[in-house]
Amino acid sequence: MDFQKLLLDAGRALSQDEIKALAFLCTDLLGRSLSSVEEASDLFSLLADQDHLSAERPQLLTELLLIIQRTRLIRNLGLSDQAPTRSLISPYRKLLYNLSEEITDDDLRDMKFLLNKNLPRRKLEEKSTLSVFLEMEHMDLISDTNLTLLEEIIGSVCPMLNEKITKFKAQQVTPTSSTVQETARPRSSSCTFEPNPAPRSLDPKRSASFEIPEFPPLAESIMNTSNTSMDVPNVCLGVDERDRLSQQLRSLNTDRNINVLQSNLGIDAVQMSPAQTPNTNNEVLGSYRMNRAKRGFCLIINNHDFAKSRPSLKDRKGTEIDEDCLKKVFEWLGFEVEIQSDCTRQKMLSLMQDLGSRDHSQMDCLVCCFLSHGLQGQVFGVDGKTVEIEELKRPVNGMKCTTLAEKPKLFFIQACQGNNDQRPVYIESDGPVCSDAVRFASIPFDADFLLGMATVPSYVSFRERTCGTWFIQSLCRNLVQMVPSHYDLLSILTKVNDDVSQKTDSSGQKKQMPQPSTTLRKRVVFPVPEAPPPSLPPDA
Repeated sequence: MDFQKLLLDAGRALSQDEIKALAFLCTDLLGRSLSSVEEASDLFSLLADQDHLSAERPQLLTELLLIIQRTRLIRNLGLSDQAPTRSLISPYRKLLYNLSEEITDDDLRDMKFLLNKNLPRRKLEEKSTLSVFLEMEHMDLISDTNLTLLEEIIGSVCPMLNEKITKFKAQQVTPTSSTVQETARPRSSSCTFEPNPAPRSLDPKRSASFEIPEFPPLAESIMNTSNTSMDVPNVCLGVDERDRLSQQLRSLNTDRNINVLQSNLGIDAVQMSPAQTPNTNNEVLGSYRMNRAKRGFCLIINNHDFAKSRPSLKDRKGTEIDEDCLKKVFEWLGFEVEIQSDCTRQKMLSLMQDLGSRDHSQMDCLVCCFLSHGLQGQVFGVDGKTVEIEELKRPVNGMKCTTLAEKPKLFFIQACQGNNDQRPVYIESDGPVCSDAVRFASIPFDADFLLGMATVPSYVSFRERTCGTWFIQSLCRNLVQMVPSHYDLLSILTKVNDDVSQKTDSSGQKKQMPQPSTTLRKRVVFPVPEAPPPSLPPDA
């Protein structure tokens, strides 16, 4: 039977409530809210567009119909009624759906009454249980790692259902690698037949080729310690550990950096030749669309003056150079640049909320740059209060901001994420003591995010008072140098890794290694600007 005819028959056999249930179950998979989906054909088309559903891969349809208990329909369609060995639907979505199936109309009325203080009444009127769950998610009242309020409410209206939540929480397992699941729920473990597949963009058969040109390696930059600031706290590492880090980073070259990046992202190694040219027309892994009316917004938050911070943090001298370079480069790339200086924690959150509330339908993508002091997975406001990186990302994910769904959201964060010893008076910290690296939760799990961190877990990042930070300056230089040759962004960031890894201070002990983390599904290739490239400070 023709697969399109099969999907048509399946859609005709489903009720409106069942279609809404399938859309709810696919919310994470598609990285966007599907509350507006009315027809099964619309949902199937969205799934097919992202290669989740096809004649060769009908397993998702089988799984969805099994979840809503339409076994006979599966047989009538000629599909196998065996549960798929690999699940695409997250255990969290299944939990909420299963709860909704047990909640009666009276229970739902009681739930809405208990939620009056948390949700506006208009958001609760004429809502199904699944719609109420979606509203709770939109307001950050529940998530796969925060079920406290849901447990309280379920415990009040139907206590026996809390057993399902307890079982779900017990089955959650902290992941041991940074590989991101396609379900966009990295911290949820699999239940029954639910091991999640590798994300499409990280599947070895769909991997980017990471073709890096043979740029001449930068000479090791010997920094003047009277002019160099380091993103470190008042803590000393052992000499052996410093030596080990320095030796490891000093030995890095471009090929090894590619291997490191591929290892971090779970991508199989790809053989490359120096003579290869960038393949931006890769038929296996496509590129994000970059031909809409506008390139997009670029928000730069630059925190310099920490005089009023509590606890007291030092001013970030030299950060204005980074700001100027970022502004020049992203304006050259066609972005509408907005700069906000010396923002408190609340101001940063407000700016991101405002960004997420805008209409991005005519935009290709979004860029956000944060220049500040930092903690483990956090960024400081000038008031000394921290904001989680996840909180900064949340307002612009595909569910919160539907006009950014399926578009790349690029975050570049210049802030310390680790610890090291503080050197003489000119050595400053972009982060107080952290006992560990960026936590797994800081790795982007929503689709189409790239998080470019100035440093790998546990280590420091550097800032020169007269030349800016190593990471931002290398990023700007390599964008200007490599975009005209059509290199994709991950290749550019690999070159940034190589450049920064070769820098050192006068002692030879202070090194830095940036790290990109990504859930991008395609290549990010910026169109070559017609204007000449901006003038940037020379490499120190």
